[in-house]
Formats: sequence, C-alpha cells, structure tokens
Amino acid sequence: MNLQIENKQVFFTDTGESFDKSKHSIILLHGSGQSHVVWSLTTQYLSDQDYNVFALDFPGHGNSDGDSLKTIEEMAEWLDKVIKKIGIQNLTLVGHSQGCLVALEYANKFPKKIKNIVFVAGSYKIPVNKSLIDLASSGDIESLNLMMKWGYGHSKQFIGGNPLQKILNSSREVIEVLSVDLKACNNYKNGINAVKKIKCRTFFIFGESDKMIKLENGKEFSELISGSEIHVIKDCGHMIILEKAFEMREKIVEFLKK
Repeated sequence: MNLQIENKQVFFTDTGESFDKSKHSIILLHGSGQSHVVWSLTTQYLSDQDYNVFALDFPGHGNSDGDSLKTIEEMAEWLDKVIKKIGIQNLTLVGHSQGCLVALEYANKFPKKIKNIVFVAGSYKIPVNKSLIDLASSGDIESLNLMMKWGYGHSKQFIGGNPLQKILNSSREVIEVLSVDLKACNNYKNGINAVKKIKCRTFFIFGESDKMIKLENGKEFSELISGSEIHVIKDCGHMIILEKAFEMREKIVEFLKK
C-alpha cells in the first residue's frame, strides 16, 4: 500500500487487512540498505494474531520515493509523519539493527505515542567500520558481500543468493542507499541519552553469534532500561529476521500478549 508524505510516495506492506483503529498496531523498521522484504516471514504471522502490521520502506528504499535520509533523527521525524498520516494511536515499534536506532530516537522525541519497543539485534550505538563505509560510498558491490558475511551466524549460509543484492541492484543504489544508512548509524550519538528516557515496555532479541552487535554489548543496552526483557536466539547471527524469523516472531507475540 502507499500513502503520500510531502508529495512523496511511502510504501508499506499490505497483508490484505484494512487498518482497524481498534486494533493494536505494529510498525516494522528495517536495517541499513534494506526494505520491507526482509520482514516477509513476519508480517502475515503478526497480522494473523489480530494486529495492524506495517512494514515500511524508508525514503529512497524499496518502493518509497525520495532520497535516503541522512540522520537517525530525520528518520524518527519522518516516521512520526507516517504515523500521523495513518492515524495510529496504539503503537509498538519493532526495529532491526538501524531500525533499532530509529525506534530509540522516536521514543526519545515522542515518548507518549509508543506503548512497546522490540529491539532486534540492536544497540544504542552502531559504529561502522570505515573500510565498509568507504566501499559503500564508492559503490563497490563487495560492501554487500561483507555485510552479509558479518551479518549471518558462523554456521549459516544465505540460501538463494545475497539478500542485499536482491534489494540494491546497482552501484548507484549502494552509494545512494547503503552508504547513507551506514553513515547515519555511525554518526548517531544521542542513543545513550535517549535510552535513559525510555519508560515503555521493552523487549530485546539477540543472536548468540552476532558479530555486528556482540551479545555482551546488547545485554549492556538492555540493562540500561529498567524492567526490560531479553531473549537470546542460539546459533544465530545479526540477521535474525531471516535466519530465525519463526522463533523471533513467536517471541514478539508472546511479549505483546503478556
């Protein structure tokens, strides 16, 4: 489905159900260089649990118009415009990787609008290796291979080809989408302040073998939020949304229904 924000098309998944204001709504926020397609194993399952489900494409990503937003703060402001446009009142944010930073900053800016946050493979800061940023900034496709090499658990192989290469189809898209996202993550410094302000229910899902967000760093993040809950998925890396989507989605529903 589509809506217009500032005369630009915003795309989000349509599970075949019309928006019902009486239902709780879940917004799924993708990671760097990705799009709504990474949530393909999750959206219908959550919808079947009687939630409104929206897997968004950020500007410049997937089927959404515009240029990629350059900062996490801009992404949070844009997200609020989308939420207002749809008319969501009862909200859970589920973020993966970069999406966690956006959810964190959204909660910082608009604390009264959010009921729950689910952080999947996230932290309050995501420093990015300069060599990876340089590769992406030059449009080198090898940057996609490096991300997936580090993104999957040590015993995992991505089946059917590199999923990022199915989303970013050219060197130009690597430059205009992935490199912008990586810089936004690397430059985001407000996380340590934002996390201290969170008062809503929070749930953390980590991959035991995550090489991007080390488990000990993730646990440090979760400990900064009083009353937060955590689940660690065994034999899983950073790409939980693809590697262990079934376990992840079941745990999300379990958390929301408590």
